[in-house]
Amino acid sequence: MSGGHFNYTQYQLTQIADDIEQLIIDNDNEKKNEWGDVIGRQYSAETIAEFQTAVDMLRQSYTYVQRVDWLVSGDDGEEGFHTRLRKELMQKAPTR
Repeated sequence: MSGGHFNYTQYQLTQIADDIEQLIIDNDNEKKNEWGDVIGRQYSAETIAEFQTAVDMLRQSYTYVQRVDWLVSGDDGEEGFHTRLRKELMQKAPTR
């Protein structure tokens, strides 16, 4: 496995993004959890749009941290850093 400069903590960014995405998915859910509380939070469309922005930014942040990690760990050179960074950012560009 490559990298390690940041002790692989960049993966926490993807977990947070996934958790926020689940909040978006569950927002309008009327079902009840095991404690009898409604699962959905019923946030406004404006708030959910900001949640999606947060997800997009977290995924981009992960990409930056991962690419820096590989560069400073010696797994990539500067040319590879820039090439991979551009490619991965294009793949993670928001589709809205």
